[in-house]
Amino acid sequence: MNTQDFFVNAILYLGAALIMVPLAKRLGLGSVLGYLIAGVVIGPYGFDLVGDGGGDVMHAAEFGVVLMLFLVGLELEPALLWRLRGPILGLGGLQVLVTAAVVALVAIALGLPWQQGLAVGLVLAMSSTAIALQTLNEKGLMKSDAGQKSFAVLLFQDVAVIPMLAVFPLLATLTPADGGEGAHGGSFVEHLAGWQHALVVLGAIVGVVGGGRLLVPPLMRRVARTGLREMFTAAALALVFAVTVLMSMVGLSPALGTFLAGVVLANSEYRHELESDIDPFKGLLLGLFFISVGASINFGLVAEAPGRILSVLVGVTLVKVLVLVGLARLFKTAADQTAVFAVALSQVGEFAFVLFSFAQASGVLPGEVAEPMVAVTALSMAASPLLLALNERVIVPRLRPSARADRPSDVEDEGASVIVAGYGRFGQICARFLRANGFPCTLLDVDSEQIEVMARFGARVFFGDASRLDLLRAAGAAKARLLIVAVDDPAKVKEIVHLARTHFPHLAVLARARGRGDAMDLVEIGVEGVYRETFDASLRTGVDALRLLGVHAHRAERSARTFRRHDEAAMVEMASRRGDQASFVQSARERLRMLEEALQADLGRADRFGESGWDSEDVRRASTERR
Repeated sequence: MNTQDFFVNAILYLGAALIMVPLAKRLGLGSVLGYLIAGVVIGPYGFDLVGDGGGDVMHAAEFGVVLMLFLVGLELEPALLWRLRGPILGLGGLQVLVTAAVVALVAIALGLPWQQGLAVGLVLAMSSTAIALQTLNEKGLMKSDAGQKSFAVLLFQDVAVIPMLAVFPLLATLTPADGGEGAHGGSFVEHLAGWQHALVVLGAIVGVVGGGRLLVPPLMRRVARTGLREMFTAAALALVFAVTVLMSMVGLSPALGTFLAGVVLANSEYRHELESDIDPFKGLLLGLFFISVGASINFGLVAEAPGRILSVLVGVTLVKVLVLVGLARLFKTAADQTAVFAVALSQVGEFAFVLFSFAQASGVLPGEVAEPMVAVTALSMAASPLLLALNERVIVPRLRPSARADRPSDVEDEGASVIVAGYGRFGQICARFLRANGFPCTLLDVDSEQIEVMARFGARVFFGDASRLDLLRAAGAAKARLLIVAVDDPAKVKEIVHLARTHFPHLAVLARARGRGDAMDLVEIGVEGVYRETFDASLRTGVDALRLLGVHAHRAERSARTFRRHDEAAMVEMASRRGDQASFVQSARERLRMLEEALQADLGRADRFGESGWDSEDVRRASTERR
């Protein structure tokens, strides 16, 4: 490929991504599917704009997966990784073994020799680290139970690639294919004895860990002293390149090696700098990887035997989902989290491209088996974002109510004057404060896991959905004086408020709002008090910022009260004008001007009279020193 062709292909890849990814995001399908569609469009079976050059691009794009695993490692401190050892070894190990066994048995039943069936089963047991982690991150699910379990399984799969590469040559029954270098093409240990190979691998791992702890920090300090941002970026990329080359030379997965390097550096003071420097490269190369996968889908092969290819695709996906669902339930995962976990890992992984190529080159699989499996792998990765979107919109919402219905409500009327609906991080603080002041509360929540956790801390929380009239009655709404709606779902908050307003008009209602728009909706309903999640914390931060800037405590607190009063009045006024956009914008501008004038007038009064009564000596001294 000459220089001109390189730049033309770069324009085509980037242009296709710029068109398809925003479109896919707008349709709620996620960026991954947008990249895959872009690859199909410009690939040999679309408009054929990049021809067969996509194969060369794939090798460079796979480095995006390596960078992603390095950044994932930087997020995981060794202590956290040690705490995940149970899911990694237990859940991850069972997923690979059970999935491989089931697929192998089906393949053998369909007529493949047991060696080929086992090889196909092992490869198809892999899931796509790139697609799963990227999608879970986009949807903010990495910290959820499903996200943590998915990560544990993916990490085990990356480790499992190593013994698979060692086992495949033992399954060979055919003459090795010519010209296939396989996964070990660049490894100098492939001809060593087993014990020698093990020592080299162990030495490489020790080198990565030791180098990460002893050599990298002083090197980064020297680079940081130069004050040149580009030098730090170069050092970060050089570090990842070095680990990648070392892992490839000893026959290990580069992604696994860079993940290990990231974990070692997770406690480093340069962790955030490394993240910020590498993340743009990771995002771009991952996008390129997904485009390459889309371009590599052999629609010609699919057209020759569509029934067989699609049957295998559906069968493999179904087997993986059923195995994952069974294991998730075995590990006591909630129903909605089980659905996310199973669908997130239901595709075949990017390592399958390497493993099928290596299996064919090693004489394990014939071309008539390996090539359709490669097509199934690509189609599986392309279908995964669609399945995840379907799961998120259709399956998970249905599972959440059904999971709650599995447990009957246990609400009792405790005669409390306050009912708190939603005992999460917001409701807990409200209830604890009220009880500390002598006002007992009846606590309701629909998360059975949260209720069990709170019970260990001595809090009695009843299982019940406050949007049901019978449960509000059972909780004592007819006699209570106050209802605090602390649920984190804005639609559910409005539903509960409407219900209380209709059936218990005597009940004062205080409601949580996620943002200004939700708050205006509640103001229109006529709720006595609306509380935005971040408003008070933000205002408190502003007060502390003023004090650190030398403003007296009394003036800072009074300024915050003025700001709150004007903001709440503005919200009420603007809520009444939401139907008229011009009037709405004009009201917002006028209210902002009035607020600035009020605060400036207050500042002038403070300067004339001086106010330091609330400031302690040390605060006043610090303010004086800063001035």
